[in-house]
Parts: sequence; C-alpha cells; structure tokens
Amino acid sequence: MRARDLAYETSSALLANRARTLLTVLGIVIGIAAVIAMTALIDGVKAQLVGQLGLNMSRTVNITCWPPGNQPLDQDDIEEIGTALASDYEFVTGFTYTSAQASSSTASLEYLNITACEPEYFQAMGYEAARGRLFDAEESAEGDMVVVLGGSTVKNLFGSPDADCVGQTVRIGSSQYTVVGVVNEGFTYDNDTCYMPAETAVTRLIGQGGYSSWQILGFAREGSDMYAVADATEAYLHDRYGIPWPEEDQTSFSSDEGYVYVQTAQALIDQLDATTATFRMLALAVAGISLLVGGIGIMNMMLTNVTERIREIGLRKALGARRGDITGQFLLESVTICIVGGVIGIGVGYGGAWALAAVAGSALGSMMGASGAISPVISASTVAVATGICVGIGVVFGWYPARRAAKMDPVESLRYQ
Repeated sequence: MRARDLAYETSSALLANRARTLLTVLGIVIGIAAVIAMTALIDGVKAQLVGQLGLNMSRTVNITCWPPGNQPLDQDDIEEIGTALASDYEFVTGFTYTSAQASSSTASLEYLNITACEPEYFQAMGYEAARGRLFDAEESAEGDMVVVLGGSTVKNLFGSPDADCVGQTVRIGSSQYTVVGVVNEGFTYDNDTCYMPAETAVTRLIGQGGYSSWQILGFAREGSDMYAVADATEAYLHDRYGIPWPEEDQTSFSSDEGYVYVQTAQALIDQLDATTATFRMLALAVAGISLLVGGIGIMNMMLTNVTERIREIGLRKALGARRGDITGQFLLESVTICIVGGVIGIGVGYGGAWALAAVAGSALGSMMGASGAISPVISASTVAVATGICVGIGVVFGWYPARRAAKMDPVESLRYQ
C-alpha cells in the first residue's frame, strides 16, 4: 500500500469516529502534558537556583586556609598562592568582612555589612551591576572612596529599592563614600551589605575594628577539571603551610593545627543536578501513570475499531492485502493518535508549567526576591523524549490490536455480520 493511500485510510478511519478519537487523544494529552509541565518546572527551578546562587560560575573555587599557630593569611599570602597556582587559575583574589555605621541624607543604619574585595571578586561570584557600575582595578589600587551597594541597603538608606542612588554619597564610619553602582547578588538578602575596594577598607575601616581572616576565591582556567584543580589546591596549601591532613573520620579541626577547606561551585552544581534528577524521576513516575492509562485507552479503542471493521479487513485481504499491510494500517492509526495527543500535550504542558511557575514563584517570592520569577525550561531533549514516548505508546499499545486484525481469516471475516 502506498504511503499516500495509507495516510488517507488512516485519517478516514480516525475521523469516522471523531468523539471516540478525541477522547482517546485526550488521555495522551493529559499524560504528555504532565510530563512536560513537571520537567519544565523542575528544570526552570534548577536554572533559577543556578543563576541566583552564582553557580553558573562553575569555575569558581572557594578556599579557606588557616595555617597552624593561629596565624591567619594576609594579602601577601593570597598573592603568593595566586602565583604558585597560576597554571590552574586565571586569578586568585581575597576578600574579608567588616562592619560600620552608615548614613545617607535621608536615613541611617546602625550596622552595615561591608565586603572588602578586589574587582575580580564580582566575576568569581557571578555578580553584575544592576545599576551604575562596579568599581574598577584602578579605583581599587588607589584606595578610592567608592562603594557598590547590595542587598536591601538601597531601600534602607534611600527609602526605595529603586531609588536613584548612583552618584550620591553615603557616610560609612567617619568618611564619605561615593556610590558608583548597585550589584545584582541574585538572592535578595534582608541584611544590609555593600562592597568596597580592599585597599580602601583596610586603610579606612579594618584597621579600626580588626578582622578574622582573608577568604580566598580562585577562578579556574577555562576547560579545567574542577575536581583536579581543587585537589591540587588543597595539596599545595597543606604542603606550603605544613597543615596536617585530616584523619579519615575526623570532622572537627583545631585552629592550632590549622585546616584547609576547598570547595568548587561545580560540586554544588553536581549536587543540585542529582537532587533535581531525583525529583524529575518522581515526576515522570507520576506522569507515567497517566500515560499508562492513556495507552490502555488506545488499545481499547483499537480493539473496538478492529471488531467494527472485520468485514473491511476480510475484503482487503481478499483483494490481496498482506498481513504487513493490515498491521501497518492499524499501527499507523495508533501512532497518529499518540503523536497528535503528544503535540497538543506539549503545548498544554508548557502552558501548565508557566501557570505552576507563577504559583511557585509567588510562594517562593520572599526567598527568591523580585528577580526570582521562575521561568520554565523546555529543552529539545525533553521534546524528543516526549515524541519518542508518544511513538512508543502507539506501537506498544497498538501492536496487539494490529496483529489481531492481520491474523484474521479473510473468509471468516467476510462472513462476519
């Protein structure tokens, strides 16, 4: 049978029982929509978390090193580490924390968290300027009196999170600083934060209040094996500062003996991947039940079609149709139902994912902030899997009715009333 004739016979058979076909298609639509909606929503949540946590900067390595004898690292040590590990990192930068009172022309803060850092810190953390700009290397080296505001600081100092604060001055401690930008940190934190060039903070603030230790961020070279980079970094720090390696079951460390922690963002991404994969499997299992019900509906419809068309089958066989022709015709009807249902289900599922995302985004708004709206992610692989599922269901649940029709005796079929 020619493909054109086969397609015509298939469409005619399905349109002859529109209500039955529509109800059967609906079962597939519900199943595929459930698969698409759940996977798109889970992937959207993952993408949101990756973006807001800065995990898209998978080349970032967080390094904590406390040498023996309670001797914290300083800026010279960080520069030495960056030179020694230059083959693994594009740069190694340090940062530390302090705090001070702050005020503007309209409001004041008793406690402002200050991150003293270099410009490379923003790149390593994946932070970008939401307004204005970030301070540059020249301003950092010169110890200029500039700051970048983050968190809820703009709202609490200037009265509104959208206030035009760029170019205005704020008093931090006993000095005036110019606001050059507002940083997009991803998550909206409740605490008030700002970022200041390290040289400025050391000169103006840290000398007054002291600090515990410099934290270190490394930005690995593109294409690096992050786990190998982390292992090399840890080995170097243990050897350079004479820090003993922990025992197998050791979970706590003494500051007298020293300790080293090296963590990559890639490790966090892998952990997030494993978690979302688990949720995806659970969602697919639930949606699979709907697809199973839809598949049973297809088999029931096709068995009914075979029974209603016994005389037609006998006539086709009497005119020379082979078993393969009969099998192909009924299988194509089954697969067509599934593909039509799948196409509709993909659209319905994506729309449903947006509706679920709006609900989830509203529920998680306090945690994810104004920029934390969830956008469902539907990938080409998801569509390909959904299409494959549709074809598979059509073949699996249509095979038995198709073979039953193909094995009918033409003489007995023509006698059927």
